[in-house]
Amino acid sequence: MGEKRILCVGLVCLDIISVVERYPAEDSDTRCLSQRWQRGGNASNTCTVLALLGAPAAFMGSLAPGHAADFVRDDFRRYEVDLTHMAVRPACALPASVVISNAATGSRTILHAASNLPDVTAADFERVDLSQYKWIHWEGRNASEQVKMLQRVEAHNRGVPAVERVATSVEVEKPRPELYQLFSHGDVVFVSKDVARELGFPSAAEAVRGLFKRVRPGATLICAWGEAGADAMGPDEELLHADAVAPERVVDTLGAGDTFNAAVILALSRGRPLAAALNYGCQVAGRKCGVHGYDGIV
Repeated sequence: MGEKRILCVGLVCLDIISVVERYPAEDSDTRCLSQRWQRGGNASNTCTVLALLGAPAAFMGSLAPGHAADFVRDDFRRYEVDLTHMAVRPACALPASVVISNAATGSRTILHAASNLPDVTAADFERVDLSQYKWIHWEGRNASEQVKMLQRVEAHNRGVPAVERVATSVEVEKPRPELYQLFSHGDVVFVSKDVARELGFPSAAEAVRGLFKRVRPGATLICAWGEAGADAMGPDEELLHADAVAPERVVDTLGAGDTFNAAVILALSRGRPLAAALNYGCQVAGRKCGVHGYDGIV
């Protein structure tokens, strides 16, 4: 029997990326250096990186019918991401993001266009055969429903031997109070720089120290802080730090956080210590910032 899969639950959308020489001034007419379509969404991106790093990956999310959705589905298949639990929602539109990427700095500005596409629910998740997965990761979205999904996994784990338990992780990326209930669920909790700042913490180390009381006993809290690296604290309550790994030239930071999460999840799922997983996450995220898209990270 091969390695069990890692399932990511969350958003998939279409990113329309325009690369410009410099960010356009208001009321200007600017020529793009290039433009491309790319499959986006945090959970979707994390699946892509997991697959590139050699992990069997699966995605669970909602998809609308239409040409853009066909592009998205074909791109998932190109990376051999399993779509068994993709939910196609009729009469809905696929969300999209217009991304302006600065060729000089590698920074990006995102304009996200929401749609009427609903997130997957706890009822949808009931159809997932948990025995097929070794790790399930949630991108924090409809948190009340996601808590129910996590509770289902917790109940499953209480009834099986330790070797058959499913590890869980959650990402609290957006500074929305309704998402903060996710802190108390998951074996690993990723908290973003934006959330940490919103909650009053000026650094990753202070965020990890200050928010660790919110995670459940035995859990791990991780906070990445861009070029300042990442910090984490596990059950032993030792604060760990990993330096960022900068590429020779930053060309594309879109999805760097999703890349970091994927690399850390993969390392932990294969039994590597937290310190090693944190360093690996920074290394892979750094490689990603040096290439357009994801195909050059391995």
